[in-house]
Amino acid sequence: MDEALLRSLTPGVLGILVRRGADFAAAEDAVQDALVEALRVWPADPPRDAKGWLVTAAWRKFLDATRADTARRRRESMLDDEPAAGPVPAVDDTLQLYFLCAHPSLTPSSAVALTLRAVGGLTTRQIARAYLVPEATMAQRISRAKRTVSDVRFDRPGDVATVLRVLYLVFNEGYSGDVDLAAEAIRLTRRLAAAIDHPEVAGLLALMLLHHARRPGRTAADGALVPLAEQDRGRWDTRMIAEGVTILQAALARDRLGEFQAQAAVAALHADARTAEETDWVQIVEWYDELARLTDSPVVRLNRAVALGEADGPRAGLAALASLDGSLPRHTAATAYLLERDGDLPTAARLYAEAARKAPTLPERDYLTRQAARLNTLLGG
Repeated sequence: MDEALLRSLTPGVLGILVRRGADFAAAEDAVQDALVEALRVWPADPPRDAKGWLVTAAWRKFLDATRADTARRRRESMLDDEPAAGPVPAVDDTLQLYFLCAHPSLTPSSAVALTLRAVGGLTTRQIARAYLVPEATMAQRISRAKRTVSDVRFDRPGDVATVLRVLYLVFNEGYSGDVDLAAEAIRLTRRLAAAIDHPEVAGLLALMLLHHARRPGRTAADGALVPLAEQDRGRWDTRMIAEGVTILQAALARDRLGEFQAQAAVAALHADARTAEETDWVQIVEWYDELARLTDSPVVRLNRAVALGEADGPRAGLAALASLDGSLPRHTAATAYLLERDGDLPTAARLYAEAARKAPTLPERDYLTRQAARLNTLLGG
């Protein structure tokens, strides 16, 4: 397999798809899928016309993805902007597809990736960003998952934990971008909670509601990101917060703590504070301790470090951050924030600018850039 040949052909194939009417991002996804397929097929059956083969394969991938996206949008168009409370039907075809894609023959990570791509409608790039891996790595993972299930019978649905993970990632993607995607995740989680008596299902539903309730305050009129401490809490949906807290309390009372319940407890503490200054950071640190015990996640430990900086002072938070990998997403931004609180404005300004260059979204980049500019102005720079 001549990988150099594949790389040399990629720009031309991408250009052909764009000229045929594919938007650039969708064309990139389709070409990536075609390259993965070529790596699998060509060693045993090399084509006579390599470029023609790639164009055909990529165009088919694009059409498949377009049809899947159209179907997803058709489902979303049937939803209200906000997920309504109340009784729901017991059967949902989309939820059944989630369970089928979480097939026991797949590893949990592969099942999540495949479901997000095939049912959730996310692009390979979006899924890779959620998993903190390169897009090419995720494309290969999804391709392997497709091959694994291509010859199996879908009569053994996957487990609840994998489906919850998928719903959580779909909600996260929607929460930072497409509102309808977040609403769809809440709708499906409501249905799952109605069908399954499981404290972690309830915990995930509570977590989604508590986060979604704060969504109106997350952006300013011009679309700029507003951090939690600066949000107008009068814009939060108190009805949704009350529902989320009620669901969470019932789940916690069963004494079967899981990571989604612990995350929801943190969100509830933020929602319960009338002002940012009244936030119970000590309890939040304790819940992050529980989360770290349950997940051993470096991202959880980073969030705990920031909370510790609020509870015990910025130097305590900086000491906790120092023990973590500096390449973690938002590590630089968290360090800049705590350094600013500790009075080291020059270093904080430099790190805000550095964090802006690493930011995964445009609103986050703009916010961090403004933070750096604000401190430089204070310093007279």
